[in-house]
Amino acid sequence: MRSGTKVAIVGGAFIVVAGGVGYGAYNVIGGGDGGSTDTRPASAEVRTGPPSAEEIKNTAEEFLAAWADGKDPGLAAAYTNNAAAAEEAVAGFGEQAHITGAVITPGPATGAKVPFTVKATVKYKGLSKPLSYASELTVVRGVTTGKPLVDWAPTVIHPKLTKNTSLVTGEAPTPPIKAVDRDGVELTAEKYPSLAPVLDQLRDKYGEKAGGESGVETWIQTDGEAAGAGTARRTLLTLSKGKSGELRTTLDAKVQAAAEQAVKKFGEASVAAVKPSTGEIIAVANNREDGFNAAMLGKQAPGSTMKIVTAAMLLEKGLVGADRPAECPKTVLYQGTSFHNLDNFDIQGGTFTQSFARSCNTAFIKLIDDTKDDHALPAVARQVFGLGLNWQTGVASADGSVPESAGGGAAAQYIGQGTVQMNVLNIASVTATTKDGTFRQPVIVPRELDDRELAVAERRLSDEVGRQLRDMMRETASWGTGKAAMAGLGGDKGAKTGSAEVDGQATSNSWFTAFQDDLAAAASVESGGHGGDAAGPVVAAVLGAG
Repeated sequence: MRSGTKVAIVGGAFIVVAGGVGYGAYNVIGGGDGGSTDTRPASAEVRTGPPSAEEIKNTAEEFLAAWADGKDPGLAAAYTNNAAAAEEAVAGFGEQAHITGAVITPGPATGAKVPFTVKATVKYKGLSKPLSYASELTVVRGVTTGKPLVDWAPTVIHPKLTKNTSLVTGEAPTPPIKAVDRDGVELTAEKYPSLAPVLDQLRDKYGEKAGGESGVETWIQTDGEAAGAGTARRTLLTLSKGKSGELRTTLDAKVQAAAEQAVKKFGEASVAAVKPSTGEIIAVANNREDGFNAAMLGKQAPGSTMKIVTAAMLLEKGLVGADRPAECPKTVLYQGTSFHNLDNFDIQGGTFTQSFARSCNTAFIKLIDDTKDDHALPAVARQVFGLGLNWQTGVASADGSVPESAGGGAAAQYIGQGTVQMNVLNIASVTATTKDGTFRQPVIVPRELDDRELAVAERRLSDEVGRQLRDMMRETASWGTGKAAMAGLGGDKGAKTGSAEVDGQATSNSWFTAFQDDLAAAASVESGGHGGDAAGPVVAAVLGAG
């Protein structure tokens, strides 16, 4: 076959044409790498090393031809290094997704990768609509056979497929929704791309309650046990629209738009905003290639933004006071683990507010023995800030984790490292709790929609602890590490910066959280450096739009 070969539909069957001549038959025996499958002359020698350009071209074209023919999925699967998975996917392309015709055009290879385009028709119960997309495959050498084979991945069939997902066409299990913000402004994935996974989940969960009627669609379905938290059907093609039911959310379209723009400035960035007085989620946005809703489902060390919780615990125990002296040496050793401040700074004769505002690690860790309780921090995180209480936001979310720890691990938790796991919604909620004094579980749709049980913290911040925390955050925004990011904002404002070191990363993750009047927000930027450098401007942009 020559470059420019196309797979066409002839007489209702898939067929490959090259220069106007139909592609020949295949001689296939068995299946799978290391088995007896062989579509080329037998050779006593098992080849090694990367496949040649000719092998890459021929293998790609032969696989695409067999896939396009559609009569024997096993034939296409025999050209891959995972015949069982490939055969199921190729069979489902026609039988489950009801794709009845296609033209597949391979492009020039780049190394071992071969791009191709698919132009197809989806037909279901008298309805039909074209479907086109681009994907790619990679050719590798079989480990045991030495043959060039397609390195199987679900993305070969469609670029949005992942493990345990498949293409399905039929009547949609739930009706479509018209999601609107708190003021009735429509929210679409086209205008607000970060909301795509959220809107999919809202439809799956509340589509029937919204009162719409289902249409016929082609969608990506998560199969089996993998269909759990954070997964939802993703519609690729609508053959008949059905009727949308209106679903009101707590989001604010104006703030959401600002959040979408803010995260675009940085790779792997996330932000969330919460209303302290109600717990309503005002905005949630991500800039990620994988489409993962990290703002609500992420689990990472939050760095020094965790010091808000640690400070609350130390204040409750009377071990510190905002205006009381606090030691901040360059380094401190705790049970064999050494901790230091950024650039090894120290504060001579400073107060706890100064240590908080400048994010002094050692001032916090020095006090761990004085608490006389390794589990004091996890207790406050849960009892006051509602972390780990199985939040029911309305869509899938992770509600933070501060597990019980000891020794150096417990000390690391004090500064948001070690086993502490958070996302920006969790940290925005921590700031909202600090601002209001009471934990109010974040929600993205009203509780009244389904009477779900919201998490309730065991107790609220004491008035005195809350006052000191807010004042320290105000100082951080006024002259501390949050000054530059918060400079353009007015009103009652406070902040906390954070930098989280991650194994294997040369640059730390940037975290920042702040409040302005009745809005709290938090952001993280992977490999963004210091908290105020990258995450700070993201938070400021969101607060400024509120």
